[in-house]
Amino acid sequence: MKVVDYSPQQEGKVFFGAWVEIENDAGDVMQFRIVGPDEIYGDAKGYISIDSPMARALLKKEVDDEFVVRTPEGEKEWFINSIRYQ
Repeated sequence: MKVVDYSPQQEGKVFFGAWVEIENDAGDVMQFRIVGPDEIYGDAKGYISIDSPMARALLKKEVDDEFVVRTPEGEKEWFINSIRYQ
């Protein structure tokens, strides 16, 4: 495992380690942190893998961006409400 340090260049965009809040047109809101697959174990609610379709669709996006995620049920559109690093 390698620790990835925060960089000020990440501010305002989605990268590894970001906490992200997204919303769809129906008003459904989700909050999660993008982490490595080896950090998701037990009951690590609120974490998604950097390798997931959602995380891949979010990378390098900014607040107020819309993006599309391909799912088995079809394409889903989401809107980014907030991005933070802690």
